[in-house]
Amino acid sequence: MSKIMIKSKIKILPENISNKIAAGEVVQRPESVVKELLENSVDANAKNIEVYIKQAGKSLIQIVDDGDGMGEDDSVQCIQRHATSKISSVEDLEEIKTYGFRGEALSSIASVSLVEIKTEEHDSEIGTLIKNNESGEFIKEKGSFPKGTSIAVKNLFFNTPARRNFLKTNSTELKHIIETFKKISISRPEISFKFYNDDDLIFDYAAGTFEERLQQVFADNILDAVIPVSEKTDFLSIYGYIGKPTFTKKDRSDQYVFINRRYVVSRTVNHSVFSAYENILEKGNYPFFVLFVELDPRRIDINVHPSKLEVKFEDEKDIYAFINAVVKKSIGSHDLVPSMTFNEAVDDHDRLKFTSSGRSNRGDFSDRPRFNTDQKSNRSSIFSEEEIDRLFDSLKSDISSTSVTDEIEHPFEEKHSEEVYHLPKEAKLERSRRDEPIDADSSFIVLLHNKYILSQIKSGLMIIDSHVAHERILFEKALRSFEANIPFSQQLLFSQKIQVDPADYELLKQLEPYLNKLGFEIKFMSKNTVAISGVPSDVKIGSEKDALLEILFEFRKNEQEKQLEVRDNLAKSFSCKAAIKAGDKLTEQEMRILVDQLFATSMPYVCPHGRPIVIKIPLTELDKRFGRT
Repeated sequence: MSKIMIKSKIKILPENISNKIAAGEVVQRPESVVKELLENSVDANAKNIEVYIKQAGKSLIQIVDDGDGMGEDDSVQCIQRHATSKISSVEDLEEIKTYGFRGEALSSIASVSLVEIKTEEHDSEIGTLIKNNESGEFIKEKGSFPKGTSIAVKNLFFNTPARRNFLKTNSTELKHIIETFKKISISRPEISFKFYNDDDLIFDYAAGTFEERLQQVFADNILDAVIPVSEKTDFLSIYGYIGKPTFTKKDRSDQYVFINRRYVVSRTVNHSVFSAYENILEKGNYPFFVLFVELDPRRIDINVHPSKLEVKFEDEKDIYAFINAVVKKSIGSHDLVPSMTFNEAVDDHDRLKFTSSGRSNRGDFSDRPRFNTDQKSNRSSIFSEEEIDRLFDSLKSDISSTSVTDEIEHPFEEKHSEEVYHLPKEAKLERSRRDEPIDADSSFIVLLHNKYILSQIKSGLMIIDSHVAHERILFEKALRSFEANIPFSQQLLFSQKIQVDPADYELLKQLEPYLNKLGFEIKFMSKNTVAISGVPSDVKIGSEKDALLEILFEFRKNEQEKQLEVRDNLAKSFSCKAAIKAGDKLTEQEMRILVDQLFATSMPYVCPHGRPIVIKIPLTELDKRFGRT
């Protein structure tokens, strides 16, 4: 009986080919090489790291550090695939505290470039040189080298011309390299970093504090434009800085999240921060933030993607709610009123347009104008005291999620769910005794051009935009109406009929329950006609028809441009159209009541659309302009 011979079509790839394929995942562009080598230097306990780039990394990438260095055996092993000193068992994957752990970087880099490694341990008198040639052969030599490690990567993708052709222009590739350099520099302020491009020293970051590193990377006055964030529980901790609402960007750059000091791209964290700024930022603006989250390595999976930029959380819902609550608390506990100066315009490159008026607790804000009126104001923070008491307490035990969605659909989608966490008593917002208010008889309040309210405060002059101030008041009043289910309607002597198009007729039917809570009483007639018999007390007499139509128009506009819940959209639309307008005259009493009502809101500094409401001109600035200093 003859044997059947089967010729196999499946073959084991040669090592040089498999390495090049693996390199396609790890080494995508020069920036990938810089990232891997910088992380190796940090893992090697380097105190000083220098980066040398030529032709945007296409001809040379060299990283020099004074870290631990490697012995002869390790220097030979390090270029082998899956060779690492970071882990040795499956259990180690759950306790990763280093940047590298897979042992793929150097072998992948060496398969698509010419690599030269010079290394020497601190307690050794002789070092090792490892380099490869264009044939892929490695050469080992001994010699005397500076303590630490120097890795030079030359002619990247020289043997894969198709990959090299896909690289972008030098300016684009250099931009990616610099961004990665900055991210790692921010995460390690205790390390000195230098960056050379074509032999020119571009960045020189001396080792120092976290705050000093932020000033080095962003701007000398960065700390004037940010709010500190800090909260720690048994479950996790968060610290860093978030931008004041006056310090925003038109894109999502300058948003840095570090998990256990590793830069990551996290939809969960980014969205939780962004949603904390809801109703504070103007449409199209994005907050600045640099946040460090520390948690048990076993609660996070960083081995999701070869770049190690994406992560998965074991407790995603809890982390989302925790970060969201902490950021809200930080925003609410600081004086966010911009201080106006008359200096020459700052270059846009600096990006910091307002100087700090101090970091006093917002609940301790003594520059609020005080007036003797019958109108009582009980100013609250973003959280009520009871909410603050409850904020994080449950984080100490297993937390049952109730409303955060299982999946974050988009990192910057405004629609989101909220979850309340409990805060231990020691983490309460401080509510110190405020300074004594200004005597009403000695203060003044005037309306400038029927638009801006000017009022004397202890530190100088406060200017309030009357329209957006009223808009903020009405917005929060509308939200309370939706919750209270006790509509207050101003009855009309005669019903007013409005003819609307079919689309608006259907929209009114959809919004009727919410409009009723606001105070609108609407009856649906035939042929796309509605009759208004009652309106909210804030709607001017005689403008009932226009007010309703304008609210519908604004609602549709918000619906197209933003993803808002119906209640938030309607509250914004109503407050925008029902608020007093520029040009409307106000009596002194009306202005005083308006100011008191404004500072009784949860966020008296910005309108629901993100525009500033209040600006202060310090008395010191006025003295300076008049030569009194």
